[in-house]
Amino acid sequence: MQQNIHTHQFDNGLMLIVEEMQDVQSAAFSFLTPAGSIYDHADRGGTGALLTDWITRGAGERDSRELFTALDNLGLQRSENIGGHHLTFSGSNVAGRVPECLAIYADIIRRPHLADEEFEAVQLGAEQALLAIEDEPQRKAMVELRRHVFTSPYGLPSDGSLEHLPNIDPDAVRGHFQSHVRPNGAIVGIAGNVDAKAMIDTVGQHFSDWEQKPESEIATGGTGPKRNFIEHDSAQTHIGVAYDSVAFTDPDYYEAWAAASVLSGGMSSRLFTEVRERRGLCYSVHASQASMKHEGRVLCYAGTSNDRAQETLDVTIQELKRLGDGIEQSELDRCVARAKSSLVMQQESSRGRASSLARNWFMLSRIRTLEEVLEKIESLTVESVLDFVHRMPAQDFTVLTLGPQALEVNE
Repeated sequence: MQQNIHTHQFDNGLMLIVEEMQDVQSAAFSFLTPAGSIYDHADRGGTGALLTDWITRGAGERDSRELFTALDNLGLQRSENIGGHHLTFSGSNVAGRVPECLAIYADIIRRPHLADEEFEAVQLGAEQALLAIEDEPQRKAMVELRRHVFTSPYGLPSDGSLEHLPNIDPDAVRGHFQSHVRPNGAIVGIAGNVDAKAMIDTVGQHFSDWEQKPESEIATGGTGPKRNFIEHDSAQTHIGVAYDSVAFTDPDYYEAWAAASVLSGGMSSRLFTEVRERRGLCYSVHASQASMKHEGRVLCYAGTSNDRAQETLDVTIQELKRLGDGIEQSELDRCVARAKSSLVMQQESSRGRASSLARNWFMLSRIRTLEEVLEKIESLTVESVLDFVHRMPAQDFTVLTLGPQALEVNE
C-alpha cells in the first residue's frame, strides 16, 4: 500500500494534497470550503444547504443550463453537499480531464451568479428535501438524536428545518457565500493517475489569486436533554440511543471503532444476532462510531413494532452494556477482516482517496496513510479494546423515541 502523496499550501492559505495513483485510469477531487452549516444563523438553519444548490446554477460566463451541459460533456461524476464544517464539491473522471473540471469549478466556487430568478427553484427543492425527512421516520429519529447528543451547533441538521426555511432570503444566502467561501481554511484533495506538480500548477492557475477572508467565530452551546419523545402516529416505533465516545483525533479512536464494530459490524454482530435474530424484536438494528474532530458518540438505532418497542429498547441497552463483560477473539477477527477489505477497496478508488485526503487534513493537519491505518487495525487486541470499553463504558444514555407512545429507559 505504498502511497505517493504530495502537499502544497498556497500563500492565500488554500491547502492542496495530491496522491499519485499510477495503477488507475481515473482521477478525482474533493474541494472542501469552510462554509458548512455550523455557520448558519441561529434562526436560519439551512442557509448553507440552499447555497449548495444555488451556487451551481450559473457561474462565470455560463448560465445554469450551459454550466450543467459543460460538466456533462466532460463526463464528470459529481456531487455537492453540505456538512457541519464544509461545503464540499466532489468529482471523478478520466484522469486527463481533471484540469478542465477544475477550471469550471473555479467559476462555481469563486464566481457564481446567485441570480434571483434561480432562487425560488432552490427554495422549493430544499422544502421537498425537508418534507422527505418528515416522511422517513427512521431518518428523522437519527437526525433528532444527533441534534440532542452533539454540542450546538455541531449536532444541528445540515439541511436546516421547515421552520427556518421561510426566514432565508437571497441576501442571507449571498451573505453566507461572501463570508465563508474562502481560500484560507479550504482544502483540496486530488487522487488518481495525475502528476502532482501539474496539479499544483493547475490549482494555482485558478485559485492562487483568490483573496483571503476573515475567519468566522462559531458560537457554541450545550447538548439537549437525555430523554426525548416525538409523537408519531404509526405502527412502528423508532428508537435512537447514544452515549459518549472519542473524537477522530483521539489515540483510542481505533479501539472505539472496533468496539462499535463488534456491536454492529455485519450480520454476525452482537446487536443483529441478539436483538433481531434470536429474539425477533425488530426489523432493523445497528450502531456506529460517529466521531468529529473534537467529540464523538456511539449512535444506535432500532426500528420495531409498537408492541415490542419497550422490550427492544431494554434489550438493546442491555447488549450495549454487556460489551464490557467480554469480547471473543473471533468477533475482533471479523472486524479486522472487514476493515482490511475496506482498505483494499479504498486503495483502488480515486474518489475515495481524494475524499480521505481532504478529510484527514482537516481532522489531523496531516495525512494518515493506508499503511498507518492498517498498522493501527492489526495492532488491535481483545485486551486493548476491552480496556477502552472499561474506561469509556456504555452508560449515561441519551434516548430518543419516535412513535405513538413514550418508552421507559431502564439503565
